[in-house]
Amino acid sequence: MARTIDPVCKLCRREGVKLFLKGSRCESPKCAIDRRNVAPGMHGYRRGKASEYGIRLREKQKLKRFYGVFERQFRRYFALASRSKENTGEVLLSILERRLDNVVHRLGFAPDRAAARLGAQPRRCTTLSSRRSMIDRSCSPVFSGEREASSK
Repeated sequence: MARTIDPVCKLCRREGVKLFLKGSRCESPKCAIDRRNVAPGMHGYRRGKASEYGIRLREKQKLKRFYGVFERQFRRYFALASRSKENTGEVLLSILERRLDNVVHRLGFAPDRAAARLGAQPRRCTTLSSRRSMIDRSCSPVFSGEREASSK
């Protein structure tokens, strides 16, 4: 499974918002956005007016970087979301939120999604008496009545 090994604070500066890729450091005054809110690189302070395509591309890149997904996997999720009859954007966000590494992060077992990917590795995470072997596996919500029925 691939992961991003570039400096993640640089990604936050490129997007211009906090993506919380470093966990608690993003909430401290040491955050790169708080120190210098310019895009990385020699000409980072020159941010021109973005076109419509540029705005959509930045939003897509922001989602990919926030959830730690690469292009091919993101396209697969988008194709899956566009097949549904509901709003494509909302379905895409629900698919990304149900990933196992994101669930581990949201439950508070890991400070950031990169650490959650390590915590959700194969043979470390058990969900409803079945071990999940894929980090990007989708978790479906289970209510208390369904859990009791499934355990019998």
